[in-house]
Amino acid sequence: MTRYLDLPGGRLAYDDEGEGPLIVCLPSMLDLRSQYRFLTPLLVRAGHRVVTVDQRGMGDTSADWDEYGGIPLARDLMALLRHLDAGPALVHGCSNGAAAAVYAAAEAPELISGLVLSAPFVRDGEAGLAQRLTQAVMRVSALARPLYMAYYPKWEPRPPADFAEHKARLDASFRRPGRARVIGAYMSMSHAEAEARLDRVTAPALVIMGTADIDWPDPVAEAEWVAGRLDAEVVLLEGAGHHPHVEFPERVAEAVTAFHRAVAS
Repeated sequence: MTRYLDLPGGRLAYDDEGEGPLIVCLPSMLDLRSQYRFLTPLLVRAGHRVVTVDQRGMGDTSADWDEYGGIPLARDLMALLRHLDAGPALVHGCSNGAAAAVYAAAEAPELISGLVLSAPFVRDGEAGLAQRLTQAVMRVSALARPLYMAYYPKWEPRPPADFAEHKARLDASFRRPGRARVIGAYMSMSHAEAEARLDRVTAPALVIMGTADIDWPDPVAEAEWVAGRLDAEVVLLEGAGHHPHVEFPERVAEAVTAFHRAVAS
């Protein structure tokens, strides 16, 4: 059942399943909370309470916000954790969700017991000319949705059996009223504020990276850079793309539950 949290500027939608230590999952930029459709039941079965969140302008979360991106998402995350009032939580953030998790862990360490940073964007990458041109075109409302949906499959080189269904749900989300500017708004965000706070994070961290993640010229090197800044563990998934928990949910669930046991001990 979808639940909602009313915040200044909009309404946040989330699912809340299971019982036990809390894990809050933030999907990647411009995707739905159902990105965690495979990982959630595995974590629930392992004895966790799992909350999955739609970012601003996505899915069942409202779209009339004044700003979008990793830092607004971090503020939403902190508000949600206080609302849930379940003690310090493990936060699993993918892509810009990882940037939000880092920001929140630095600003409100009492809310977060550990960070799982999946395909993390915690700094601004060095985009090539083709990527910069693509991002620029995606800021044009009439072209953004079809171009983004054409690009989306590149993030999951080993797509699950229901990939077409999930992609159709995502496309339908973009077609909802008031969402024409959402893609362009996210394409304009920066992760510099998250990078500036890396040295202030005290929570233990786990970095999960797919070796076929096209968002980085060298995904392994990026994972090691993030891990070095946070003194984190690294789990590399051979052949996985930008959504490793979609392509390898069992491997990710195993890594997350082992990490939680270590954090809780």
